[in-house]
Amino acid sequence: MSQRKILVVDDEPFICRSLTFVLKKENYQVFEARNGEEGLAAIREHKPDLVFLDVMMPKINGFEVTERVRQDPELSAVKIILLTAKGQESDREVGKSAGADDYMTKPFSPTKILERVKQILGG
Repeated sequence: MSQRKILVVDDEPFICRSLTFVLKKENYQVFEARNGEEGLAAIREHKPDLVFLDVMMPKINGFEVTERVRQDPELSAVKIILLTAKGQESDREVGKSAGADDYMTKPFSPTKILERVKQILGG
């Protein structure tokens, strides 16, 4: 089976580095983007299996990126997990209605990240 591709989109360098480290250790091919605009371009270019997408970002927020991905038939298979420091129920609802597959609040443990990846991608 070919290596699964995961994109990490977050404007916080520490979050990008730590997620990338954990995922690469599990043999995923990992790409990074620092804002919503870069994230959208990277999703279109790499067509990842899964995207970890920060909600609060410069240029385009995570909700808007999710909506744009869901409107593009070529990207329909891309799974999206929104990441946020705000865990309010209203945020979850906005994320779900935008088309996110899942929602995780920061901070999170590497173990939780890997469990969620395996649940969503299978394996």
